[in-house]
Amino acid sequence: MKKSDFNYSLPPELIAQKPLAERSASRLLHLERHNGRIKDCQFSDFLSLLQPNDLLVFNDTKVIPARLFGHKTSGGKVEILIERIESENQVIAHLRASKSPKPDAMIRLTDDIECRVLERVDDLFRLQFQAPCPLLELLEQIGHMPLPPYIDRADDQNDAERYQTVFANRAGAVAAPTAGLHFDQATMQRIQQLGIRHCFVTLHVGSGTFQPVRVDDLQQHVMHKEYFQVSEACVAAIKQTQARAGRVIAIGTTAVRALESASTTGELQPGSGDTQLFITPGYRFNTVNGMLTNFHLPESTLLMLVSAFAGYDNVMQAYRHAVQHRYRFFSYGDAMVIL
Repeated sequence: MKKSDFNYSLPPELIAQKPLAERSASRLLHLERHNGRIKDCQFSDFLSLLQPNDLLVFNDTKVIPARLFGHKTSGGKVEILIERIESENQVIAHLRASKSPKPDAMIRLTDDIECRVLERVDDLFRLQFQAPCPLLELLEQIGHMPLPPYIDRADDQNDAERYQTVFANRAGAVAAPTAGLHFDQATMQRIQQLGIRHCFVTLHVGSGTFQPVRVDDLQQHVMHKEYFQVSEACVAAIKQTQARAGRVIAIGTTAVRALESASTTGELQPGSGDTQLFITPGYRFNTVNGMLTNFHLPESTLLMLVSAFAGYDNVMQAYRHAVQHRYRFFSYGDAMVIL
């Protein structure tokens, strides 16, 4: 298939610029995977769609305040978007400036905090911070939430809470696992009360999730790297679910990529590392049976993954339905469940 096969028309006003007042107030489009049937629901209906032996798999990554603003010694403005933390004071980052800084250039963030450009790494830069506190603490003090490029506003205090899942635990993402944003504390408590089994994986979502596919031939696309971890406890829970003929339902495309990256031998194994798994139609899923996801950008790798799971025609029909019925799109938008 070609990149252009995954284009669709989206009115700009359907791109959600802010979250709803309540996390669980979103709409939910229910797509039946094998026959393409569509039903309009509310997210509050999600738990009622589950079966007794199902297992929910959440991504517990935590978004870091990865956007920083500073100045070069010449006075020019610099915007830093951290892509990955390599050590306590070293990162790989995107830099936006009128002219790209050279190695050894200094970027001043505050009166007593600056960073040095060590080297260029393809389109990114390796930076070393010089600060009186650990990097994560520094980011909490002066960093901004890295809202996606299609949200056309500066971040505010509300984003510090709402662009983060209520179960976020392991710091390292620079974009939210957005399907998880619909779950509030009351929903998580309800999951416990109902005895619905669940476990957690980790995939630190990178800003590459928003990068466009630049080649029309999908076989030529190089997927960005993201760190993932699947624990022995999660593998055991999934194997118990499979033994009971239950469904493994991934909460978000990031949970899908973590699970399928740990299943490349055909059988799920515990492990961790970087993944560049690019899932397109024709891919054979080894672990995941169901998925909750948001609506994704045209021609994006995420839309391609969802199409691989539910069928290209089914997904494109569902997206046309969502546009026609004025669903809210992207990170702060509504959800779709595929079962």
